[in-house]
Amino acid sequence: MKVAIFDFDGTLYTKETFKLLMEHLKKHPAYQQYYGKFYRSILPLYIRYKLKMLPEPVMKERSMMLYLKALETLTIPQLRVYFEEMQDEMSSDFNEDVVNRLAKHREEGYHVLLVSGAYTPFLTAVTSHLTFDEIIGTEIPVNGEHIAMDQPFLHIQGQRKNEMIYCALEGKTVEWEKSFAYGDSISDLPVLEQVGHPVAVRPDAKLAAIAKQRAWQIL
Repeated sequence: MKVAIFDFDGTLYTKETFKLLMEHLKKHPAYQQYYGKFYRSILPLYIRYKLKMLPEPVMKERSMMLYLKALETLTIPQLRVYFEEMQDEMSSDFNEDVVNRLAKHREEGYHVLLVSGAYTPFLTAVTSHLTFDEIIGTEIPVNGEHIAMDQPFLHIQGQRKNEMIYCALEGKTVEWEKSFAYGDSISDLPVLEQVGHPVAVRPDAKLAAIAKQRAWQIL
C-alpha cells in the first residue's frame, strides 16, 4: 500500500487556522462574549514565547487548550456547528495545486491521510468537500456531549504526527519509498523524511534550505 500524507496549515490550506479561529470567536454573534477572557489568558503566553522563554511547541499546545477552555460551555454538537460555519470563509484559500495532487493520488489508489495539529472535528468540518481515508488531528477531550478540560489533552505536532500515522496504519504493509508527504514547515520534517517522495509546499526558510540541499520537490 502506498500512502499520501497531507499537512493542513500552510499546505492544503494556505493560511494559519489558529488566527482564523481567533477571528471567528472575536466576531461570532453568539460567542464573542468569550473572546475577551480568551485573549487575556493567551496574551501572557504569547509574550513569554516572543521573549524566547517558552518553546514554540509548548506555546501552541497551551494556546489550543486555552481556546477550548473559552468554549467549554458549548456542547459537542454546538462546537461542530461552530466549526462548520467557517467552511465557506475558508473555501477560497485552499491551495489548488495541492488539492489537485490529492485528487490525483486518490485516483492512483493511494491511501490518503490528512495529518494536522488542528482540532479533528474542525478538520472534518472544513474539508467535507474533500475525501480522505484518515483524518488525524488533535482530539478534543469530551465527557458525553461536553468538552472536558480536566482530561488529558495531546496536541499533534512534530514527532507525534509520525506516532499517530504509525498507529493509524498499524497492521498495513506500507511502501514508504513509493509514498508521498506534503508539508510547509520545519515541524513537518519527521513526516517528510518518512517517505520516498517528500514535497515542500511554500516552505518556510528552514525547510526550504533542507529541501534544496536534498533535492526535494518544492511546490
